Amino acid sequence: MIADGRGRPVGFRLALGQAHELAHALPLLDHRPGTPERVVADRGCSSHGFREAIWTAGARPVIPTKSNATPVACPAWIDDKCNIVERLWARLKERRAIDTRYEKTAVSFKGVLCLPSTLLWIN
Repeated sequence: MIADGRGRPVGFRLALGQAHELAHALPLLDHRPGTPERVVADRGCSSHGFREAIWTAGARPVIPTKSNATPVACPAWIDDKCNIVERLWARLKERRAIDTRYEKTAVSFKGVLCLPSTLLWIN
């Protein structure tokens, strides 16, 4: 999922089963509103290729490195901003249908995600 600076959903993609989110992160960069100054992500998206794609798109990557990787300069406020998407998921999972995933198909689950996402923009 990609969110704006205020924690509102901008776009999302569904992954199959236990697939890693990094493969879906690059296409989500096309959904970002305008050209942001920085792209903040969590440690799961920490890869050299993803950082290069963000630099190429005209933004500055702000992604903490994994414990087994070479450290990259990262601002001190990163801990505050990295969990914006996690907090967004927590707000979305307040709806029981999202938390329990009763929908059997991806199309119906996307529909269930779109409604509360729209409500977050209205509020």
